[in-house]
Amino acid sequence: AQGSLLYLDALGAAFPRALSHRGTALLRWSPGCPRAAAGWPLPTLYCTPAAVGALPSRAAALRVQLLFALRQRALHVLEAGLAAELHDALAALRAEWPQLAQELALGRLRAQPGLPEGVRSQLQALLTPDAARAAELRTECARGFEGIVRRLWPQLEVVVVGSAHGTERLYCDTLRQADCQGLPFYCPFYQVAGALLGVNLWPEEPVPQFLLCPDWAFFEFLPCLAEEEPQTILLDELWEGREYGLVVTAQPGEYRCRTGEVLRVAGFHKQCPVVEPVRRESQKLSVRGESIPEEQFYQSLCRALGMWPGARLVDYVCVESGLLGDSSGPCAPHYEVFMELQGLRDLSEGQRYKLDQCLQEDFPVYKSFRFKGSIGPLHLYLVGSGAFAQLREALGSPVPMPRVLQEEQLLRLIQGSVIS
Repeated sequence: AQGSLLYLDALGAAFPRALSHRGTALLRWSPGCPRAAAGWPLPTLYCTPAAVGALPSRAAALRVQLLFALRQRALHVLEAGLAAELHDALAALRAEWPQLAQELALGRLRAQPGLPEGVRSQLQALLTPDAARAAELRTECARGFEGIVRRLWPQLEVVVVGSAHGTERLYCDTLRQADCQGLPFYCPFYQVAGALLGVNLWPEEPVPQFLLCPDWAFFEFLPCLAEEEPQTILLDELWEGREYGLVVTAQPGEYRCRTGEVLRVAGFHKQCPVVEPVRRESQKLSVRGESIPEEQFYQSLCRALGMWPGARLVDYVCVESGLLGDSSGPCAPHYEVFMELQGLRDLSEGQRYKLDQCLQEDFPVYKSFRFKGSIGPLHLYLVGSGAFAQLREALGSPVPMPRVLQEEQLLRLIQGSVIS
């Protein structure tokens, strides 16, 4: 409750109309838990029915929530449990806006997979025909989708997302560049290992920073640059500008774990540290012990992307070839990268090699293994539109999707979507 109140106070101070009656649309899939991202039910804030988030199908939940959000032109806040959920809801808008406009005009919710008939009947009672709003939706979507969010909801002030770092950073970057141009993104909470650890009191800052709250958990830290085996230190021993591994005891006496999160101390607020998540040590690529962190691989990927004129990254995963068995080919262990792009239908062999080249330039150890032949050339594949949305649906979990996939079943799903 304390975290929720801090979040609402910070949001209302930065965006005075953000707490207006029914001025927030919630796009969040939480099967079995129809709750707002703030941590409690707030029916007076939300224009989207709370029960929709608990539907068994992620795709159906997001689509129905999108429909109810489209009914409310005077939105001030667009809130998503994960940036990926907002990304997929807007992808559904791109693909299905004629059908959505028809449902708005008629005030009828059509039957769809993953939407039980009983629930559909209950939601149907909340809809009324709105021909004017349907016409506005058709007009704006026919103009294209750059900045579509601001055009559909002209009073929108902020986008609130449950996570804006790690694997969710890609979706935030993509949304800022296209659908949500000109809108600030606010990530209110820092949660790790199922525990709420900190709150972001600065909604207007572009890079999320979190105030660690001492009475929410017991914190310990491992200095990242320690020459010897580091000893854990406490909150009052941190230094501004340094990086630390996070150790958390979320419930006294229940469990103590090294989370794999690396934090940078950005400053202090009333003697409590303010931190920025830097990377997750548990997500690494290592076919020969080279240990390339997920965040740094993404930076190399973005650099290679800049050498492919017209290309925009929608999504990707990277796989160590050993997980694919014989289907990865007879060459030395290597990386298999699956990407969904906009703006390019195919890549030349020279363009595909750019990513391997960037990795060699950014990671001398990787370059050494490539030169010796103990790591083979990176294989890059393009997948069809919507492949990653299907993958997130198959995961069956509302948690962020890992970029370094380890589950063979999910890898096969991505392989089946390869177009080149």
